[in-house]
Amino acid sequence: MAASDLYPYPWIHGRTPEPTVPVRLAGPVGPIARPSSRCVKWLIVSAIGLHGDMDDLELRTEADAILAELVGAPGGAARLREDQWQAVAALVRERRRALVVQRTGWGKSAVYFVATALLRRRGSGPTVIVSPLLALMRNQVEAAARAGIRARTINSANPEEWDTVYDEVERGETDVLLVSPERLNSVDFRDQVLPKLASTTGLLVVDEAHCISDWGHDFRPDYRRLRAMLAELAPGVPVLATTATANARVTADVAEQLGTGGGEALVLRGPLDRESLRLGVVRLPDAAHRLAWLAEHLDELPGSGIVYALTVAAAEEATAFLRQRGFEVASYTGRTENADRLQAEADLQENRVKALVATSALGMGFDKPDLGFVIHLGSPSSPIAYYQQVGRAGRGVAHADVLLLPGKEDEAIWRYFADTAFPPEPQVRQTLAALAEAGRPLSVPALETAVDLRRSRLETMLKVLDVDGAVKRVKGGWTSTGAAWVYDAERYAWVARQRAAEQQAMRDYVSTSGCRMEFLRRQLDDEGAKPCGRCDNCAGPWADPTVSPETLTGATRELDRPGVEVEPRRMWPTGLPALGVELKGRIPAKEQCGAGRALGRLSDIGWGNRLRPLLAENAPDQPVPDDVLKAAVAVLADWARSAEGWATNGPDASARPVGVVAVPSLSRPRLVGSLAEGIATVGRLPFLGALTYTGPGGAHAARRSNSAQRVRALAGAFAVSEELSEALAASAGPVLLVDDFTDSGWTLAVAARLLRRAGGGEVLPLVLATAG
Repeated sequence: MAASDLYPYPWIHGRTPEPTVPVRLAGPVGPIARPSSRCVKWLIVSAIGLHGDMDDLELRTEADAILAELVGAPGGAARLREDQWQAVAALVRERRRALVVQRTGWGKSAVYFVATALLRRRGSGPTVIVSPLLALMRNQVEAAARAGIRARTINSANPEEWDTVYDEVERGETDVLLVSPERLNSVDFRDQVLPKLASTTGLLVVDEAHCISDWGHDFRPDYRRLRAMLAELAPGVPVLATTATANARVTADVAEQLGTGGGEALVLRGPLDRESLRLGVVRLPDAAHRLAWLAEHLDELPGSGIVYALTVAAAEEATAFLRQRGFEVASYTGRTENADRLQAEADLQENRVKALVATSALGMGFDKPDLGFVIHLGSPSSPIAYYQQVGRAGRGVAHADVLLLPGKEDEAIWRYFADTAFPPEPQVRQTLAALAEAGRPLSVPALETAVDLRRSRLETMLKVLDVDGAVKRVKGGWTSTGAAWVYDAERYAWVARQRAAEQQAMRDYVSTSGCRMEFLRRQLDDEGAKPCGRCDNCAGPWADPTVSPETLTGATRELDRPGVEVEPRRMWPTGLPALGVELKGRIPAKEQCGAGRALGRLSDIGWGNRLRPLLAENAPDQPVPDDVLKAAVAVLADWARSAEGWATNGPDASARPVGVVAVPSLSRPRLVGSLAEGIATVGRLPFLGALTYTGPGGAHAARRSNSAQRVRALAGAFAVSEELSEALAASAGPVLLVDDFTDSGWTLAVAARLLRRAGGGEVLPLVLATAG
């Protein structure tokens, strides 16, 4: 008898197993009259001691049938690969905890959906998938439905559906519940929903599991709450963690956490090569050249794709220019409304746009198998993050182009967004002391009055302390647990060094003469890393770096156009009376600052590139450069036209500013003074003078503080001199308030309040730059 006459093992001859029905023997010997060929095969397999493999083969057949439904090919030839099957078998047959580290596009979602269907058929509870990716959630709900798997989501985009989803889960009507990690730290979810899920879950999936580890490039403290859920799972509940971007240290850390309460985790790690991707770098002189190159070569790129930018401002600038050049593109950033995100995703899926111009808000979760290209306008700060983003391309096509267009401003942008390190120990101890002394829950705004940290950084710190057991989130805010807590300075310092090393690796990626794919794989500790033979260093440059003068002129003109709106503050921060500042609630209309203008954002690739060196901490104080003054006057003129009341012949001449006032600057007095006087001269407006400092010398340096601390520092820092007060009263109209930079907007708000209370009219701020 040939080997193929036995049960058709796929590793023997590659045939697809036939559908089977379990065979049961009646008694220990139990003669079988006229056994079928299937039974004969079972008896032969059993006789040679392989009937355990028979169960595997039946399970494998069932798994492949589910996969066929999942990919929309019922009855077709869809088949799990051996590495995918190994993961499914570990979850369903062995009920293991497993960490799968595989390249993007490998098919991790197929593993957990197939495992879900198999487990549900065997009486297990619903699968809970923790994922930070709203786009992925939407894709996966649709994919699950094709296989008859009922999936629902709980995330920030659908709060109106939460109660209905909870009820469906409780009634057993949901097979898969996708949950964003932020829900894990919601008091109601943690205390009421999470315990029920932990007791009924049939499979827990942790998607993008590198987010669990603070050694990883995208650490998210909310993910650490999974430890509590892991410890509370019923015995024998399988757990799957998946990621494409974990190096050896992150893999070990995640595997250790995964084993909480459930024994050692199985690690299944595969090669990270992406054979469909052709990597390259195009080095161009400046932002205008990069924008022009994109406009001239976008049509040459295969299919539709993603253009990544480092900042919201850069994404919006690129989108506007490409649209001017006739391209169908859409912007996708943290500012994009949810409905617009959904529309943009649908348009890219259906190839109605050539590209989405996106920030990392699009990130890991968008799944389009035929995505033909990924272009980066500027380098991400981590090669691991870069590998993850480019991995969106080429998942279901044989060829996709990946190009990096690095910029001189990249490192300045990295520094600007690098304020993510764990706070120094004194600030952490100050927070713990404030919570302990309060004797009641404190909200984050209330804590801001005690701790000089920006809100986002304070919230992140609290989440880490929560996971460490030092604080607890409750109704009404945060409380101290009283538990001892050790500041792990060595670990935090190592993480900071890791970030610096990642930035250096990204510089090395740009300049390397070696294989680019091999470089990225080595960054992820892929032992099989070797030259790909496809990238520009292996096969020769394939992207033409030239741009036409006409397109370059258009790009330069677009980036040189100055002017962005500056939104005023309307409400005072919470808790100011506790700091001795008697301000609260809404700022009275007669004391508010008006809407203003800035030349540009420090985070954009146009004026941001010009302004960052001028406003850098170590930049010399100097008179305002002529080109900057000229641009400020142009912004003022454009603002006047849009207001229809500033021009002297406008319908409301009284709305035209009647004078210029400067915000005093300790660090750049010549720059701010010359800017204010220059605007007054060119605009033929009287320079009324400047506010004076009466407060602490560091008041103006507290830009990175939280709102409450910032206002406290500013509350007594300014005064209106008698001369300025008389000038304001005599002018009796709106004034331009000139400063070099606004971040929080509180300097302008406090200064405007003083000017208006001193008899001035509406205060219209004009600044060189805003943060973002």
